[in-house]
Amino acid sequence: MQKYIFLSNSPSATLALGERIGERLQPGSVITLTGELGCGKTLLTRGICTGLDVPLRQVNSPTFVLVNEYRGRLPVFHLDMYQLGTAADAVEFGMLDYLARARSGVMIIEWAEKIAAVLPDDCLNVKFYILSARKRRLEFSAVEDNFTDLFEELEKP
Repeated sequence: MQKYIFLSNSPSATLALGERIGERLQPGSVITLTGELGCGKTLLTRGICTGLDVPLRQVNSPTFVLVNEYRGRLPVFHLDMYQLGTAADAVEFGMLDYLARARSGVMIIEWAEKIAAVLPDDCLNVKFYILSARKRRLEFSAVEDNFTDLFEELEKP
């Protein structure tokens, strides 16, 4: 298992990290985001989308619509599973179709723990921990080797 830990001292640092990630993502990347409400999941997503050439002003939380789609260097599917109860609910709303479409783009899933049973093994998983009002610990992990190059790039200053 690959791992990378990032300590963010500010929202702007989280946004900048997301941008660095977005610049390096390849088609078929699935990113899962977990952590409590207000921990920075959407902020990191906004940074990733910026790195994928999606205008920042277009990116917001899809909590009430479940999915936002953005056009950038790659198509981006931004999902928020907060309103769903189970993986079965995700399948019913079309999650498997979105996973198939994401092969040519990037999928970012907030509250991914709710649908873990239907997610592929080759995801980039990000778990957020709130350390203080402005500080966060982001733990990145991947079971497969798909993100080796990304982790190596993130390790560089």
